Amino acid sequence: MVASTCIDGHSSLSELYHPPVKRSMTVAGHQTSISLEPLFWDRLRTVAEADGLPVNALVARIDVARLESRTPCGLASAIRLWLMARA
Repeated sequence: MVASTCIDGHSSLSELYHPPVKRSMTVAGHQTSISLEPLFWDRLRTVAEADGLPVNALVARIDVARLESRTPCGLASAIRLWLMARA
């Protein structure tokens, strides 16, 4: 039996396995849509607040780093990887 847990505001493990949610935002002057699981949206918002940035500004910073890499992945993947590396 798996006990309920609280991970980034999610009251149970079943809430943790929510499909991606698409959000539109402007990044570096361009409209884009990003699909992330709610857990990653929550973490992204928390990090942005801690850094004193709007979410789209943090995403823009992640996007620049992604594009400078030798093997850039998609933006949603880059956000997930960046958040995991920051943890």
